[in-house]
Amino acid sequence: MPPSAHSLPSGSPDRPARPALTLVPNAVAAPALASQVRPALVLPERETRALLDAAAHADVANGGRFAAGPAGIQVWSGPFNGPNGGHGDAVHLGSVDWSYDTPVRHYVTIYRAMVTAAGVDVGDTTHTVLGAVLGLVGLSAEGTRLAMAVPPRRDPFRSNRWAQNVDPSVEF
Repeated sequence: MPPSAHSLPSGSPDRPARPALTLVPNAVAAPALASQVRPALVLPERETRALLDAAAHADVANGGRFAAGPAGIQVWSGPFNGPNGGHGDAVHLGSVDWSYDTPVRHYVTIYRAMVTAAGVDVGDTTHTVLGAVLGLVGLSAEGTRLAMAVPPRRDPFRSNRWAQNVDPSVEF
């Protein structure tokens, strides 16, 4: 069954209805290939900021092919050239996904690389997408995990051991 757009009613009996919200078909990329980065690649805050800054300089709105967001960086076939900043002819090829404050505060864990069907069609793999994103700051997908500094141990205040040793009768 092909995807379709659906209008969702808005407003309530005591408020006039606003224009309906329309869900756009194919707005979310479905991965054709996805691989978990194991062991996960952990970046300190400094490298993460450098990666986000580099992605901003190579942003699809600035003539580049990357789109950075809070959960990772998307790789596109080229800059957005559609009306009102839309993607136009650019095609989403894949993304690298991460989570913040893992394993400790101010660190980012890259846990997945994903390639869309369009990315597979042009010959991309999860490795090439990860390499393109890491290449923004001069890192290589080859041996990067081995060359990165060991992250600090998990915050002791977040561990179960600490929580078990707390006296519930003591007020803070």
